[in-house]
Amino acid sequence: MTPNRWSDLSRPPLNQTALRRALLHEKHPLWTHLEVLESVTSTNTELVSRTRAGEARPGTVLVAEEQTAGRGRLDRAWSAPARSGLFFSVLLRPHAAAERWGWIPLLAGVAAAGALARTAGVDTGLKWPNDILATGADEERKIGGILAERVDDEHVVLGIGLNVTLREDELPVPTAGSLALAGAQGTDRDPILRAVLRAFEDWYGRWSAADGDPASSDVLEAYAAGCVTLGRSVRAMLPGGEELLGEAVAVDGDGRLVIASEQGVQRPVAAGDIVHLRPATGK
Repeated sequence: MTPNRWSDLSRPPLNQTALRRALLHEKHPLWTHLEVLESVTSTNTELVSRTRAGEARPGTVLVAEEQTAGRGRLDRAWSAPARSGLFFSVLLRPHAAAERWGWIPLLAGVAAAGALARTAGVDTGLKWPNDILATGADEERKIGGILAERVDDEHVVLGIGLNVTLREDELPVPTAGSLALAGAQGTDRDPILRAVLRAFEDWYGRWSAADGDPASSDVLEAYAAGCVTLGRSVRAMLPGGEELLGEAVAVDGDGRLVIASEQGVQRPVAAGDIVHLRPATGK
């Protein structure tokens, strides 16, 4: 038999039936529908399209074994071999005020990082605004990314991509990583996906119960505790070529990164206003 991209026995398919049994019941009221697709351009693109067409309801989870045109923030490409990771999007209908929706991808980072640490036994961290890192061995590698898109006045599609079994020769860039390369104690994608979705439901529930207040829901404290960006010298590249140099000193109540210049002037920058965030000594 001629090998193909689906024949790698080290990368078994997700079990849609088992995932539905584990997540679609009264203990997890947030989730209403779960579907595993063999291949799709992008789970976010597909779910946004279904939402606009009235073909998806809040609580839908769309998972793909392969994305042919995955994307991250600012439409940057996200590529990975079939079944090598978790690529999924969820449809939310937040009841909190729209100005607080920017906290959804941040709380998703808190949930995913915590779930990966517990389930895979990997040290994790968060790089503001939307990266999940494997930390340890004196290095940090990006193993995941988060993308939230507002569909209309009522809905948000949240996408998460996680590298699970990518090998060194499959990494898209040298700074990328995977759970396997980080020494994960397990790379079975089914329990990892269940853990991430359950953790997200927990944090989203706290945030929703607090009407989106990041402080009283403890989301702000948890994000700041896990954010490796804080306390570091950074270079923020803004639209139009402007650069902002300084120390990342805080994440404010609006989810913006506060950068303090050498002169002590503090300036908050929002995720939507930043093109790149790099170490001040980096290229």
